Amino acid sequence: MEYKDYYEVLGLARDATQDDIKRAYRKLARKYHPDVSKHQDAEANFKEVGQAYEVLKDPEKRAAYDRLGAGWHGGEAFRPQPNWDEGFEFSGAGAPPDFDDYLASIFAAGRARPDGSLNAGRDHHAKLVVDLEDAYRGAQRVISLSVPVVDPQGHVRLQPRTLNVSIPKGIRAGQYIRLAGQGGAGHGDGAPGDLYLEIVFRDHPRFQVDDRDVTVDLPVAPWEAALGATVTTPTPDGEVAVTVPGNSPSGRRLRLKGKGIPGDPPGNLYVKLNIVLPPADSERSKAAYDTMRQSFDFDPRAHFYG
Repeated sequence: MEYKDYYEVLGLARDATQDDIKRAYRKLARKYHPDVSKHQDAEANFKEVGQAYEVLKDPEKRAAYDRLGAGWHGGEAFRPQPNWDEGFEFSGAGAPPDFDDYLASIFAAGRARPDGSLNAGRDHHAKLVVDLEDAYRGAQRVISLSVPVVDPQGHVRLQPRTLNVSIPKGIRAGQYIRLAGQGGAGHGDGAPGDLYLEIVFRDHPRFQVDDRDVTVDLPVAPWEAALGATVTTPTPDGEVAVTVPGNSPSGRRLRLKGKGIPGDPPGNLYVKLNIVLPPADSERSKAAYDTMRQSFDFDPRAHFYG
């Protein structure tokens, strides 16, 4: 589905009030209703007007539509632009595992109450970027979000909102923190929705994460790898000593059991050895390399050609 300017469909300016949107829809719906309209494309126009109204009548959907602009294409093929939702709450019926599944989240209907009514507020969703170290130790964070509200004049605007969030020890990327009652306001006697924060780890200069397992690349000298050594390696929870076995090739992975992200069971920390060669930048170092060459009957490409 190609992008449509829903304001243009309804004949409105982008700063139209919610009452303006309602009036424009009623007028055009009467004009193009297939049962009474004599326009050639009445049915198609009626459907288009309905689509526009479905989005713009809802402050939360309208705010998201305004934010995406021409990047909104609708349909299942929609893929949001990078970081389109940064610092922005958006609605959904649950806690979707994939934020690219835009229509399943932002255009979902209201959350039903146990009695079957739809007066409960929508659940909201936002991404929360945290440090890997937060998953090891737990943390307290203050987050700022923007929530669509209708002002007294009937215009939709984004209202800043600040919340204190506890990040539990052992949380993983992709998990959700649920803040009960912090979502959209209910209608009438309806209960407010919940706020779901999807955890995303900030890129780390040292560590790579796979579920609960963490990997770090550790530089070692050739003699440490060849002869064995005890060296210090960083972890997200502080430094630890690790034993490098003799005759370790570059790329060898050493497992530190239980040193990954805490949990039941905890993950593992993998230390990947990266042999770093000292430079041959002096006569002495060149002589050392030459002595090494003469000391070994070694062809690094012996098995390279099969």
